Amino acid sequence: MRAIVRKPSPALSRCALTFLERRPIDIARALAQHAAYVEALERRGVAVRILPPLDELPDAVFVEDTAVIVDECAVLTRPGVESRQPEVEPMAAELERIRPVTRIVAPGTLEGGDVLLAGRTFFVGQTRRTNDEGTRQFAGIVEPHGYEVVPVQLTGCLHLKSAATFIGDGTVLLNPDWIDADLFARWQVVPVAIEEPFGANALLAGGVVHTAASAPLTRRKLDALGFETAEIDTSEFEKAEAALTCLSLLFA
Repeated sequence: MRAIVRKPSPALSRCALTFLERRPIDIARALAQHAAYVEALERRGVAVRILPPLDELPDAVFVEDTAVIVDECAVLTRPGVESRQPEVEPMAAELERIRPVTRIVAPGTLEGGDVLLAGRTFFVGQTRRTNDEGTRQFAGIVEPHGYEVVPVQLTGCLHLKSAATFIGDGTVLLNPDWIDADLFARWQVVPVAIEEPFGANALLAGGVVHTAASAPLTRRKLDALGFETAEIDTSEFEKAEAALTCLSLLFA
């Protein structure tokens, strides 16, 4: 397993926000949390490529939104916030080394945080950041490779992966207040602890389900079900409406 990450920009406090009120972000603490995140991936055997910060792009640390990588190709996205679109081209140079590259083009928008792969099915959140045209283009790229694309509606959160993530062993972790659990009837569904609405974003790496330090009750539920878990503190990034999966592009 490999991963691409990017160090946080000193401008992180100017990140784009949709649902949360702006709060001060401690950049020194964010850098320390990012380093710990990288260490957690490496501990699970993931080879991590660390890219330098893009100082004038506050959200560039959230590399997940810039691309979707499958075995057959890499799909460069087109973020739904104009200020984030310049993040894509620097990632293109990285991905061209490892996969054939395709692109989402205007008027389509697609962000990687809205794209969830379970088996050979891609669920694509229809949000303020990802539109119908972006989803249509994405389907046109991946369906010839044998993937199914299912557009889904959600409420109350920024991205699909805020509401649901695939955590291995045929299991989806989700917040049923934000997404219809019946969409995932083919899999085991584990609801987050009711006190932890943001706990559905978990990161599977090296067979270990990493949960946010802010979701200890959800982690306890997964432990009880037999999952091997670990926690990562991303509190400074959570102020930017981000979570564990946002900080990396994971691929084989």
